[in-house]
Amino acid sequence: MYSEIASNKRKTIVILSAFVAFVILLAWLLGQLYGQSSMYFVLIFGVVYAAISYFAGARMSLAVNGAQEIQKSDNPRLWRTVENLAITDGLPMPRVYIIDDPAPNAFATGRNPNNSAVCVTSGLLQIMNDDELTGVLAHELGHIKNYDIRVSMIAFALAAVVAIVADFILQMTWFRNNDNENDSPLLLAAGIAAAIIAPLVAVIIQLAISRKREYLADATGALTTRYPEGLASALEKIGKTGGTLQRQNTATAHFFFVNPLRGHSLTNLFSTHPPIQERVHRLREMGTHV
Repeated sequence: MYSEIASNKRKTIVILSAFVAFVILLAWLLGQLYGQSSMYFVLIFGVVYAAISYFAGARMSLAVNGAQEIQKSDNPRLWRTVENLAITDGLPMPRVYIIDDPAPNAFATGRNPNNSAVCVTSGLLQIMNDDELTGVLAHELGHIKNYDIRVSMIAFALAAVVAIVADFILQMTWFRNNDNENDSPLLLAAGIAAAIIAPLVAVIIQLAISRKREYLADATGALTTRYPEGLASALEKIGKTGGTLQRQNTATAHFFFVNPLRGHSLTNLFSTHPPIQERVHRLREMGTHV
């Protein structure tokens, strides 16, 4: 399990580094096309926008999904499970929320362990036995322990900057002065191509990071409980019943334990979550080495 955790951390660093390099390249191209001042303006605007989303992200993700905070007396079973796992992981006790929804699902949020929250659906509490519930919550606390929400928000910030820069290039190209003799046709063509392709590339990279963090949280949760079968069994149950929520929100979908949205992607390329079968397979493989 330790090797699985280390491998996923390395892959995330590589992908995130490539994302940063891609943003820098796009910003450089913008500066070459329309001057350094335009590059600085767009980047500053993008960073400010991303920072606001970063600091308000936890409250927004709970609110838009209709999560209600509970205390120990409201659901002692859920509270004690979260409390015991937090102690095991050496984490502060996160706030605990429940979404009134029959679909079994869960998510964690918060930019650091001191500002974290764990949320489960009423459906998850109904169909999971204690070992399975512990596995799911260990996975969610694994996200908190590994600062996955922070990584996700950094990826979101980079994707937001890419979208802003790409839109700026297209707008400037559309309204540019056609008589400007200083324009290089090759550079201009490269700028237009980059502006069209960049948002798609940003989404693919962002989703790749999300998938790697899911594998990492699975491995971390299994290491915490020393019982990968509990998490594997929970995934199999959800695979049969589905985790689609009644209240749909694409902006927070990547936070959830399994995909909460209706429909299926044409390929795994655009999925925020790895295939459940692959997650179960990896967990069972870990179980042979416990």
